[in-house]
Amino acid sequence: MARLPVIVGFGGINSAGRTSSHQAYRRIVFDLLPNAIQQDVLLDLATITNMAEHKNGLWYTDSGEALDAAALVDSIGESLLARTLIRRIHPSLFDVDHVVLHKSTTLQSNENEEKLSFTIKTRSLPKDRPTNWQVSELSDTLSNVVVDGNLETFIKDTRPLSVKAAGQLPTGFDPSKLYQSRNHPRGLQMTVYGASDAIKSSGIDWEKIRSKVAPDQMAVYAANSIGQMDDLGFGGMLKSALMGKRTTSKHLPLGYAQMPADFVNAYILGSVGNVGTSIGACATYFFNLEKAIDGIKTGKFRVAMVGGSDAPITPEIIEGFRTMGALAEDSALLALDQIKNQEEPDHTRSCRPFAQNCGFTIGESSQWTLLMDDELAIELGAEIFGAIPAVFSHADGHKKSISAPGIGNYLTMSKAMAYLQNIIGNDGLTQRTFIQAHGTSTPQNRITESHVLSKAATSFGAKEIPVVAMKAFLGHSQGTAGGDQLHLSLGVWKDGILPGITTSHAVADDVYQEGLKFQLKHEAYGKDYFSAALLNSKGFGGNNATAVLLSPHQTMKMLNKRYSAEQMSHYQTKNADVVAAAEEYNQSAIRGAALPIYKFGFNVLGGEELDISDQEIRLPGYDLPVNLTVDNEFSDLK
Repeated sequence: MARLPVIVGFGGINSAGRTSSHQAYRRIVFDLLPNAIQQDVLLDLATITNMAEHKNGLWYTDSGEALDAAALVDSIGESLLARTLIRRIHPSLFDVDHVVLHKSTTLQSNENEEKLSFTIKTRSLPKDRPTNWQVSELSDTLSNVVVDGNLETFIKDTRPLSVKAAGQLPTGFDPSKLYQSRNHPRGLQMTVYGASDAIKSSGIDWEKIRSKVAPDQMAVYAANSIGQMDDLGFGGMLKSALMGKRTTSKHLPLGYAQMPADFVNAYILGSVGNVGTSIGACATYFFNLEKAIDGIKTGKFRVAMVGGSDAPITPEIIEGFRTMGALAEDSALLALDQIKNQEEPDHTRSCRPFAQNCGFTIGESSQWTLLMDDELAIELGAEIFGAIPAVFSHADGHKKSISAPGIGNYLTMSKAMAYLQNIIGNDGLTQRTFIQAHGTSTPQNRITESHVLSKAATSFGAKEIPVVAMKAFLGHSQGTAGGDQLHLSLGVWKDGILPGITTSHAVADDVYQEGLKFQLKHEAYGKDYFSAALLNSKGFGGNNATAVLLSPHQTMKMLNKRYSAEQMSHYQTKNADVVAAAEEYNQSAIRGAALPIYKFGFNVLGGEELDISDQEIRLPGYDLPVNLTVDNEFSDLK
């Protein structure tokens, strides 16, 4: 009997705000929500952006004014909303109008002496370097590099980027201030915040979960798709020597793409269980999700944390994608809207999936999903947000252009539909399922993905499967995009509103629409209307994945067949306390009182502290041992 992987916690941070308790989802459908829920969304944004502080029942603005919640929202509500979603890149990341470049020119020594009349402070780098480098910082605008006797003067220059919009985290949010960040790259700072949010959102203390699970029955699968490329990670390692700066001991190790998983193990969960990092461009999150759910279904794991954390909003990465023609440039957006007497477009509409568009918009995000097998979830009274019974992933086969789309996504989507049909029937698939599309907003994607979706939908007799795309609001967070799609889809079953692709005013003529309904407006279907969702991803290099997501009511309908009425009654009793604890955390987070988990140097174990026999290994701090009675699957070959 296969175990069902159920979602018992989720959290993180993206350009819409905090993900747990559906806060980020509610920012997107904000206009359709009741006033009380709108107020919670705005208060949450006020604290994470440091626009207000809660003390003794009142809210204090950054100017020191004391207000009640309603007055605060009336005062700064519009400003808070403007600090979210896709918008012009804020100078807190970098100045898009003055990006520093270096122009190289070779000068003779006498020219240098005549024209550059200031003191040169020379630093000799190690003699064992392949070339004899000497680096001199001459001024804020000039720097010298001597390479094998040739004097190179780099003149620092600035220029504006042609891409000025991104799905940046809410302006004012700084995860480095919430814990001892120790010069961690931005993506890892976001990891600490996001993974902590997911754990706390479950309403179950991690130590209680750990007491029910053997150390080797846990798993953490997480990654980002590019690595930490800012100045505190790989970016700093690659630039520091050329800029006359010191490469630090943290640049290299903290730059690796598996570091989000490593940070969760080392500083948040203290897990010694299975760990892994699958990287597959835009499909990275779903690849890691696939490993976790396969392990839970077979009983190898009982609990797993899946995540991703990408912080790719840097000038270098933006320029890399721009030169590929992949990003929406300001000039192209103006031309698209036939605007001639305006310097900049409406950056909030930079991303327009399945409409007339000109490129995707880069985003940053950290998303984390806590999964359990159904038996453990029922035992603990966990809040079950849904289930993920399967993820399908396939490559494209032979290709001409490595970055061009291919045939793999036809396999993943068709197999996901066939699998889902086996669970909820053809009517459930064709009438009560929505598709969360990859929806990058490139002219190529709108054609190729729509053809995949249309071909699969019509093959199963669908007439109007709703298609939505969260990147319209969040941007493309690269390897973490699947987490954005997953977590914001869960909100549909909380508030009953399916977010439309509101940045796209009309579906483009070259988009395939048969069997599909591209939803361009938010629409209230009701909390129990949809039974499932299909989450799709098409990545560079031929990395394709489609995840099957079951609604919470569909999941509970299935579990009621597996467990007795008495077992479900006990579950409901425990669940009431769990739901209350989760909401207590939510309100604490809204007030700005919840800090991330960061256990640096906490309960570090050495080998001498383990109790090892030929039957088991006991670890301090774990109630259950690691069982060494391992089956030999190849006993017939002995």
